[in-house]
Amino acid sequence: MCRLLAYKGRPLPVDDLLYRPDHSLVQQSHHANEVSEPLNGDGFGLGWYEPDITREPAVFASVTPAWNNRNLRYMAPKLVSPCILAHVRAATEGQVSEFNCHPFHHQNLLMAHNGSVRPFARIKRALVERLSDERFLWLKGQTDSEHLFALFLDRYLARRERDAEAMADALQAMFDELAALKAAHGVTQASGLNMVVTDGRALVAARHCDDPGVAPASLHHTEGSHYVCDAGGCRMAPAPHHEQAVLIASEPLTRESQHWRDVPARHFVLVDAHNRMSFRPIRMAGG
Repeated sequence: MCRLLAYKGRPLPVDDLLYRPDHSLVQQSHHANEVSEPLNGDGFGLGWYEPDITREPAVFASVTPAWNNRNLRYMAPKLVSPCILAHVRAATEGQVSEFNCHPFHHQNLLMAHNGSVRPFARIKRALVERLSDERFLWLKGQTDSEHLFALFLDRYLARRERDAEAMADALQAMFDELAALKAAHGVTQASGLNMVVTDGRALVAARHCDDPGVAPASLHHTEGSHYVCDAGGCRMAPAPHHEQAVLIASEPLTRESQHWRDVPARHFVLVDAHNRMSFRPIRMAGG
């Protein structure tokens, strides 16, 4: 199962998340601890923001395993950003292709997904029919993840607000539509829907499975004044309040387990423009 992370706080090198921690995302790409299959070698993707240059993120993706990508290893210490989204892929829907690597990008938005909708083929045509022409033509890959992101985009971009609450509302609308599609086509298998969406200013993560009898995949968070990596390791450390940082990951990156907490099952994590974090329950279909 895929592994992901999202960081928002003071600018830091991508290396401090992908390589330097004890259980970094690259480590998780070949030795994940909280899933039955430890390998996530079907490609990776990295998205990051440099707000002094543009509101749109940079994205780097490859079909090579993250642990074996020379370019990523060279780049990571030199890329510095206040908002980073990264993903290592274990393919479940769609071939191994750069078009199917997360995070997916539209204008100033990034999205990554850990989970699957199965059997996606049963609802894919009906889902596409719900998309606007613009979003249908925007699709490039085959994954359930990108199609769900397209559905989210139509709901989010129709709203006037552009903040974490609006992102959570649009994700909720997308979950509701997915539930309706599955019901209409007799799909009863649980869908894993751990997701992160960000525009570089606000960020929303979801830890969700649409079957109340099935626990969602792991998702953890840590927050504090700021995140540092030095000779003593990687950790949250005290600093002025205005340097508040939030880190969300499929698996804790560091040994300091007391600093990491589970995201509550079937909840959104909302991070606003000032890096203040809050939680909101996800409404289940029929609830």
